[in-house]
Amino acid sequence: MSGLLSSELDVSNTARLRGAAPVRSTPRVPQQPGPNGCKATRGSNLKVNANCLNLTDADLSGRGQAQNETWIAVDPNDSSRIVASYNDYRRGDGTCGVSYSNNAGRTWADSTTPNGFVRGDFVGSAREYWQAGGDTSVAWDTKGNVYLSCQAFNRGIAVSPNPDQSSAFYVFRSTGTGGASFNFTGRSVATHDDTAGAGDFLLDKQLLTVDNHARSRFADRVYVTWTTFAADGTGYIYEAYSKDYGESFSAPVLVSSNSSHCGNTFGIPTPRGNCNENQDSQPFTGPDGTLYVVYNNFNNVVTGADNRNQVLLARSTDGGASFTAPVKVSDYYELPDCDTYQGAGSDPGRSCVVEKGASHNSIFRASNYPIGGVDPTDSHRVVVTFGSYINRSSNESRGCTPDGFAADGINTYIGVKAGGCNNDIVYSSSTDRGAHFSGGSIDPRLLPVVTDARRQSRTDQFWQGAAFTPRGVLVASYYDRSYGSDNSTGYSDITLSASHDRVGFAHRRVTSSSMPPPTQFGGVFIGDYAGVAVTRSTAYPLWADTRTVDEFLCPGTGTPTTPPTVCTGSAPNAPIANDQDIYVAPVRIP
Repeated sequence: MSGLLSSELDVSNTARLRGAAPVRSTPRVPQQPGPNGCKATRGSNLKVNANCLNLTDADLSGRGQAQNETWIAVDPNDSSRIVASYNDYRRGDGTCGVSYSNNAGRTWADSTTPNGFVRGDFVGSAREYWQAGGDTSVAWDTKGNVYLSCQAFNRGIAVSPNPDQSSAFYVFRSTGTGGASFNFTGRSVATHDDTAGAGDFLLDKQLLTVDNHARSRFADRVYVTWTTFAADGTGYIYEAYSKDYGESFSAPVLVSSNSSHCGNTFGIPTPRGNCNENQDSQPFTGPDGTLYVVYNNFNNVVTGADNRNQVLLARSTDGGASFTAPVKVSDYYELPDCDTYQGAGSDPGRSCVVEKGASHNSIFRASNYPIGGVDPTDSHRVVVTFGSYINRSSNESRGCTPDGFAADGINTYIGVKAGGCNNDIVYSSSTDRGAHFSGGSIDPRLLPVVTDARRQSRTDQFWQGAAFTPRGVLVASYYDRSYGSDNSTGYSDITLSASHDRVGFAHRRVTSSSMPPPTQFGGVFIGDYAGVAVTRSTAYPLWADTRTVDEFLCPGTGTPTTPPTVCTGSAPNAPIANDQDIYVAPVRIP
């Protein structure tokens, strides 16, 4: 099943289990969640976060029950041990959520990250308390320790009487417990003191990796990369490393250095070079100890209506102490401006995955980002995957051409709602340890695609995770609108693709039914990325799932004369509101 049908069946079964009248008379479908989203399976799809739904006030929908934005890692020495991380809103604002499994993902338990406060040295006090956190990632070292990267920040007077808008990154280590517990307090990677509340500086979008190659000369070194959005309008990529198992970190090292590929500086300062607008960095390592950092850059020069951007990569061969000048991985085309095509209710200044046709329910923010890896059987081979809205499958004869930028600076295209455009997951390869890439000098329309199944050539795929197996098989998982009516309703599935021959891909549908567009947070947010982990023969795609029906206190109940009762409700972009849970599926690699 896919699309609206599966959602309504979920609603009917939930209502029946509560003893209420079903929304629609349909046969009972097994393996659906019961009341409050407690049941944990949908066929082979397993719920990772262990909580039942909190009954959150409708005007705060998402703030007390959602989980989204996923990362996952498998112990390289014991494939039965897996750790997953995500944004967790159960306490009312985002925090760094962790779940772990000791039986190859068959069952999961939640962990609690001790990130309520840290040592306040950088703000001149004993403690700094944090209102929110997220942008998580996890990785294992060769000794069986797990590391969690967690962004922390305060929101300022926009939502509280506290003006503090400080931000920071911390790494927490789970020492021998496989993600069940962590050190307190977390170890500082980078901090910014904004207790005065200027709000003009943000440490953002960090990701972590650990060199867990046993023969690497930098084995067990911990790396974190991020973007610093400074008061002068710049956005540079930085890296810091730890050589003592995450106990301390180096001073920040510039990654996004000066480059001939950056010809448009937007009239803002260039204190660290002309590549002054970057985002979405990801670090990864090779068996030889080389550290790679891939990221999006927006300083490329375009003419006329063209609106492409570029993916750059820098390398470090000295354990993160310095980096080569960035090389070009490829150009790509960003997803279209949400306001322009989806109208009222969308998130201004954001791109999104616009469904085709008349509906306007897919309004959550989304963007294309790069994910790279090194083939463990050939350390010369580096592959970077990323999304591109214009690609070899785009039907430009039906109208799918770049059309410059909207007033908010986000891409616009001719033919977005007509069906000629589609987002594909493409890739660019290097055979010389990242010195040159196959996509560095060609049009994105010529790039090979991970998403080469028949129906994928006219539908959208986005938010990919990618990794190499120990045998050198390239695996990618991603959100996919190629099933049923997904592409016209805004529903999504998860698909897994794998290439054994470096040419074609085999595909396997992961989700047991399609997921409706998210409604939490007004329908505009379900995270910004998704992850996958692999063993020799099994992949573990991890995603934010929207098939659980959201529940609220029934109007007129919870009074002295009427006990509280649970009801469903509507949302701005859906007749039945839904929740966001973290799901995984152990999938045999096709």
